Amino acid sequence: MRRNRVLGEDRRDRDVKPAPVTRRLRGWSRAPAPFAGPIPIILAIVAGLAAAFAQPPWGFLPGLLGYGMMFRLVDAAQGPARLRSAFFRGWLTGCAYFAVSVWWISAPFKVDAQDQGWMGPFAVPVVAMFMALFWGGASCLYRALAGAGAMRALWFAAALAGFEWLRGHILTGFPWDLPGETWAAGSPLSQTAAFVGAYGLTWISLAVAAALMVVMEGRAGRRLAAGALAVLTGLWGMGSERLAHSPNVRLGAPIVRIVQPDVQQSSKYDPAMFADIVTRYVTLTARPAAGHPPDVIIWPEGAIPAAFEDYLAPGTWTRDAIAQALRPGETLILGGYRFGRDAQGKDITFNSLAGVRALGGDVSVEAIYDKYRLVPFGEYMPLDGLAGRLGFKQMVHVGDGFTPGPKPKPMRLAGLPTFQPLICYEALYPGFTRAGTRASGLRPDWIVNISNDAWFGVGSGPLQHFNMASYRAIEEGLPMVRATPTGVSAIIDAMGRALPGKRLGIGAFGFIDGPLPGALPPTLYDLQGDGLFFLALALSLVGCAWPELRKRRA
Repeated sequence: MRRNRVLGEDRRDRDVKPAPVTRRLRGWSRAPAPFAGPIPIILAIVAGLAAAFAQPPWGFLPGLLGYGMMFRLVDAAQGPARLRSAFFRGWLTGCAYFAVSVWWISAPFKVDAQDQGWMGPFAVPVVAMFMALFWGGASCLYRALAGAGAMRALWFAAALAGFEWLRGHILTGFPWDLPGETWAAGSPLSQTAAFVGAYGLTWISLAVAAALMVVMEGRAGRRLAAGALAVLTGLWGMGSERLAHSPNVRLGAPIVRIVQPDVQQSSKYDPAMFADIVTRYVTLTARPAAGHPPDVIIWPEGAIPAAFEDYLAPGTWTRDAIAQALRPGETLILGGYRFGRDAQGKDITFNSLAGVRALGGDVSVEAIYDKYRLVPFGEYMPLDGLAGRLGFKQMVHVGDGFTPGPKPKPMRLAGLPTFQPLICYEALYPGFTRAGTRASGLRPDWIVNISNDAWFGVGSGPLQHFNMASYRAIEEGLPMVRATPTGVSAIIDAMGRALPGKRLGIGAFGFIDGPLPGALPPTLYDLQGDGLFFLALALSLVGCAWPELRKRRA
C-alpha cells in the first residue's frame, strides 16, 4: 500500500478511531523520536516567527496564520509518541515566538554590563524556552483530548488560550504579547477587548486562525471556516462603529502634562548625573504652557534615582527645586522608591507612586501607592528561599528586591478625578483596574500608568509595552495617561488611541500638555471580567466532544 506523508507523519494514522483518554495518555512514554524528519521542525519555527511578527510594532497580520500552522503541526502528531511529538512541536513554535517577542530582555543586562553583561546573550533563549513550556503543555493537552471533526479547531484555541491565561498568573505571571493583543490598540478589532478582554480576544484570534485550517475537511470544515471569517468581519464592523462615537473631552476636564526627559537607565547609576537628571525634570515641569496651565504633572516610574525620604526631605535642594517648578495648587504624580518596615520590624523597600501637592512655596506628599504586581527575577525572586540556596538569587543580583504593596485601589487627590495607578508591569494585566474597583466599590475616572521603559532599550520592547498598556484603556472604557523617561509617553483615550499630537516616541525629550479625555460607561468586560472567556473555553471542549457523544448515543 502506498503511504503518503503529511508533515512527516503517516496519513493512515489519521483514520484511526480516537482512543479513550486513558489510553491516549500512555502515548507519552512509548517514545521514538519526537519529530519525524526535519520538516515539522522547520515549519514549527516558521509558525512561531510568523505569529511573532504579526504583533506590533511589526504588524504583519497574515502571520496570525502561524497559529493555524501550529494547530496543523500538533494535529499531525500521530503514532505511539504523539503526545511527546505534540508537546515538542508546540514548544518549538513557542520558542521561536518568544525569542522575537522578548528580544528586548537582553537590554537590561547592558545597564550594568560589568557585572551582568555576560548574562545578556543567555537571557533571551532561556526566557523563550521557559515561556514556550506553556505552549508545549497546551499542545499536549489538545492532542490528548481532541476528538474527530472540524470543531476540534475550537478546542485547540481553548487549550492554547487557557495556557496563556496560566502564563499570565503563575508566579505573578508574565502576560507579554498575548495573541489577542496582536491587533494594534485603537484599531477596530481591538475594540472587542471592551467586551471579552484580552484573554477573550486571544481565544477568538486563535479560533479564527485554526478554523481556517479545516476549510478542506468537508462541509463541517467549510462552515466553520466561513463562520470564522463572518465573526471576524462582524467584529471589525462593530469596532469601526464603536470608534465612530468617541467620547468627547468634558468641559472643565483637568489639563495634564506628561514629562519625558529622555534619561537613559545607565545614567541613573552615575552619581555625577544626579543633578542633571533633577534639572531635566524640573525644567520641563516649569515650562510655560501654550494654553491653560496644567492641573497635574506626571513624571515616570523611578524618576529621580533616590528614595522619596531623601530627595523630598525638608531642607533639601531637590525638594526646593521641585517646589519652585510647580505652581501653587498644582499636583505632581511621580514614581520612586521608599523604605518601610514589615510586621516583624525588618527593613523593606517599595516601588511606589506618590501624589505631591504644591502649597505656598513648598510641597506636601498627599498619597502613596505601592506597586502590587512585581516583576519576577527583576523586582523580586520567585521561590526566594530555594533560589538563595541554589545561588541563583546572588547570580541575578536581585538581593532582597521590592515588597509588594496592598491590593490595588483607586487613588484620590484633591482637585483631580479619581484614578487607578498602574506602575510599569501592572499595565500588562487584564482586569487589574477592575480588581481595584471591586475592592473599593469606586470606579476610577482615568488610569495613570507610569513606567520605566528605559530598561527596554530602543528596540521593539517600548513599542510592545505601549500597545499592551493601551488595551487596559479599551477593557475598562477609561482614558489613560502614560509617562516614561524615554518613550513611549501619551495621552490615550478610552478606545485605546493616542490623541493626535499627544504622543512622544522613543528618545524624545519634551512634554505633552492636553485635556484628560472622557470616560465611557462601564464596559461589558468591566462588569463581567473573564467570565465570557471561561465560558468560551468550556463550550469549546463541549463542541469538540460532541461528535463522539452523538456516536455513543447512536
